[in-house]
Amino acid sequence: MVDQSAELLEKLRQQFDTAPYPRIELEHSPKGDIKYLYCHDLVVAHYHRTQRVIEPTGKIILDAGCGSGYKALSLAIANPGAKIVGIDLSEKSVELAQARLKYHGVENFEFHAMTIEELPQLGMKFDYINCDEVLYLLNDPVQGLQAMKSVLQPDGMIRANYHSRFQRGIIHQAQEFFASLGIMEQTPVESDFAIVRAIMRELQDAVTVKARTWQPTYNTDDDALLANHLLRGDKGITMPQFFDILRAADLEFINMVDWWQWDLVDLFKDFSNLPLEVGLLLADKSVEEQLHLYELIHPIHRLLDLWCGHPGQAQPYTSLDDWTDEQWQQATVHFYPQLRVPQVKEEMTQAIVAASYFEISKYLNRTSETFNLDSLLTATLLPLLDAPQPMLAIAHRWQKLRPLNLLTLEPTTEAEVFELLKPQLTVLTQQGYLLIELNH
Repeated sequence: MVDQSAELLEKLRQQFDTAPYPRIELEHSPKGDIKYLYCHDLVVAHYHRTQRVIEPTGKIILDAGCGSGYKALSLAIANPGAKIVGIDLSEKSVELAQARLKYHGVENFEFHAMTIEELPQLGMKFDYINCDEVLYLLNDPVQGLQAMKSVLQPDGMIRANYHSRFQRGIIHQAQEFFASLGIMEQTPVESDFAIVRAIMRELQDAVTVKARTWQPTYNTDDDALLANHLLRGDKGITMPQFFDILRAADLEFINMVDWWQWDLVDLFKDFSNLPLEVGLLLADKSVEEQLHLYELIHPIHRLLDLWCGHPGQAQPYTSLDDWTDEQWQQATVHFYPQLRVPQVKEEMTQAIVAASYFEISKYLNRTSETFNLDSLLTATLLPLLDAPQPMLAIAHRWQKLRPLNLLTLEPTTEAEVFELLKPQLTVLTQQGYLLIELNH
């Protein structure tokens, strides 16, 4: 009897040896792409679990399923001073990944051609594991997660994701259609791409698969077709199924990587207008239940993308909304590390000089609306681009910039400044622009 899992693994190996993914030019770098680097930043991931800001230097990061190395390069850029280790079942992909990091001057890295299940053979422990766009290809995702868990430091974290059954379903239907034509039996070649494009071109525009899945880029981009319509082994699940997988692997859910896009309350025009019993019922749901309700009525996420780790390692902390004045006075404020670049500093300085707004949302668009900082808050936060600042120093800088109450013309007190700053800094932290930690 043929071992179907081994057969699928070999097909995937052949596919990625023939067409390593992603096929991004060796010279291209994500440096400066703040939005892209965000989800590769170890500092951000750990802050969501501990409300502490860690230093990436000396950490060991694994890219499990590194492909041609573009995400390994992103991990190196987002986490300066960390060691990057990559594994992939495709030897050709590993060779390209090594060449990519060497080309961009990354020194502390190593790559291995191996499967995720073989990870314990490395004899290494990792502070962070990036398993991006891989889990849904594994024959047994629980076994894969268990292998990663076995090499994870006690306080380490895993980024893992799975295709959404609800958002991705129509693509899975397209894959099944093309598989029925025998196109996906072997690694797709030029003639297979031509057949798929001919079929999609000649389908009526109103046909569901064409209307909902076909994009103009697919007419020329082979990578896009391989990652979608011709992706072998692709699967989709729901949030409850993902949580079941985590429980089976004895891993603890931490947060969604794109947490700001999973707030059930934000789906309503005004949550307070709901009947009281409905509002109370929704508010009483567990995190797992709320995430499932979100995907049921608004399945916009191709990936169910989350952080997880060893159970019981999360350090309890108090939400900023519930901090006491004493806690605020003992806090340290950090700018999100990827925002500490010359371009941001220059634009903030220009906004201060012109007494105009600084559009911070252009770097991390957390909402559909533009998010601006007025010139006073921009000037107050400017020193954060050079180094973290105690909350008291931030408050004192505000006082110097606006020493008088504009209504009473009386001197602005420290208490007044704190009351003005707290809600603004809380929002900036909730949207990911700032990291505020309590000094212990």
